[in-house]
Amino acid sequence: MRVVIQRVSSASVEVNGRISGRIGAGALLLLGVENDDSQADADWLCQKILNLRIYPDEEGKMNRNIMECGGEILVVSQFTLLASTKKGNRPSFIRSARPEFAVPLYEYFIRQITSLSGMDVQTGEFGAMMHVQLVNEGPVTIIIDSRLKE
Repeated sequence: MRVVIQRVSSASVEVNGRISGRIGAGALLLLGVENDDSQADADWLCQKILNLRIYPDEEGKMNRNIMECGGEILVVSQFTLLASTKKGNRPSFIRSARPEFAVPLYEYFIRQITSLSGMDVQTGEFGAMMHVQLVNEGPVTIIIDSRLKE
């Protein structure tokens, strides 16, 4: 699994003219599921995200995690995170998991991060054309891949 974490002042996702998810300050998570990903990848990633110290303390230093600062979470599926641009100019998405595999793992990820954080996690809609709006704070944008464990 690959995730792009964006620390935001606010974010929302719109599907077919309606707001699917909206948050104030917190994290927008763009999540891509790869063919060989597992629930263990989702578990590791949830722990990493929730404990990542990217929010400011009283001195303005990034020393707090999302739960310590009372942030919110918006999860949006994004298969294009797994694009390969190795050959030619048209990206290949061969590594992205097919919906029949990706949807259950995406939903598992959402259940896990909700359970572990105790938050009302907001989401986009898997496979839909979405319009995502965000105000990136910092800017802080971090990419984590569960295969690399870094």
